[in-house]
Amino acid sequence: MLALVAAAAAGCTAEARSTDTPSPFADCQGLTGPSAPPAPTLPDLELPCFTGKEQVALRSMPGPMIINLWASWCDPCRRELPLIQKVATQTAGRVTVVGVDTGDSREAGASFAADKGVHLPTLFDPDKKLANAIAGTNLPITIFVDASGKSYVNRLPLDAAKLSTLVKQWTGMTVTP
Repeated sequence: MLALVAAAAAGCTAEARSTDTPSPFADCQGLTGPSAPPAPTLPDLELPCFTGKEQVALRSMPGPMIINLWASWCDPCRRELPLIQKVATQTAGRVTVVGVDTGDSREAGASFAADKGVHLPTLFDPDKKLANAIAGTNLPITIFVDASGKSYVNRLPLDAAKLSTLVKQWTGMTVTP
């Protein structure tokens, strides 16, 4: 905890720890499928799966979907990501829910997710390619895409009530995060 406070005080940068934390995330198999109509807010971008070297094309992921951009050093992300995990668990097989560890170190992301019990499939984006492509400056960012490819980018932290509302609106699923 002291390391997190020190990282926050140093301008929200996180350094990798010297020990390697195994990835707590699910692999990315099943993230790609028949292409949904391209969503205007989803760039034609491929990112590596956190658990391996395979590249995942964002536009090849089937909808409806929820993409949550987060980082271990982001305090609102630390509150929101466990809620996203609950949504992923409740909608498994019906909604594609994926995290994108953004501007972070692999070690810090894995350690944070393991501590919070987060295991949803996650992409790794240390260079913030996706955030930059959608003009996102602050984390967390959550992208909702309906089955037809229409999308909405939420640029503010979500609490359980707002997340439930947006999940229902964009995926048709009722959840209780």
